[in-house]
Amino acid sequence: MTILHACVHGFSSGAMLIIAIGAQNVFVLRQGLRREHVFGVVLVCALSDAILIQVGVWGLGATALAWPALASALRWLGAAFLLLYALRTAARAWRPGGLDPGASVPLPSARGAVLTAAALTWLNPHVYLDTVLLLGAIASPYGDAPRAGFAVGATLASCVWFAALGYGARWLAPVFAAPQAWRVLDALIALTMGLLAVGLLRSAG
Repeated sequence: MTILHACVHGFSSGAMLIIAIGAQNVFVLRQGLRREHVFGVVLVCALSDAILIQVGVWGLGATALAWPALASALRWLGAAFLLLYALRTAARAWRPGGLDPGASVPLPSARGAVLTAAALTWLNPHVYLDTVLLLGAIASPYGDAPRAGFAVGATLASCVWFAALGYGARWLAPVFAAPQAWRVLDALIALTMGLLAVGLLRSAG
């Protein structure tokens, strides 16, 4: 049950960090709407996230276990970041804007689409904060077996999200063209981020 709990924790934590709208998600959504090179784009984003999740959960998590003071510091830092993130997201929920993923943009080639997806992942500094630092900090209290479950859950959340975004774009687009949809999503993200921050503070204390 501990491994299952860690897996669910990893899935929920990973999902809330990944779902927050950004350039990468907008690009995947646009490619899905246009049905252009969706498989390659989704594959690159999911594999990149999987690698970064493993680095955060195992690299940072193992280091944190070896250095308890570092683990505590990471949890405090992660909690502070999550609280700031929650406040920013809550503020955005008050003034939501609709997303127009079908806006006119040049259609890239298959190679260009894959390279763009890779660049939006690996050159984005937020991905290292979210996927590596925060997931590593959240996973740091777990032992080896539960941490493996956490990593599986977070990786699964990433794969499910990018596949849903790329291949379900035609159904998602009309929904998220409305500002109210983003208001609800941002409110849920802010609430979840706040709960994750409280959990980190409790483990750090």
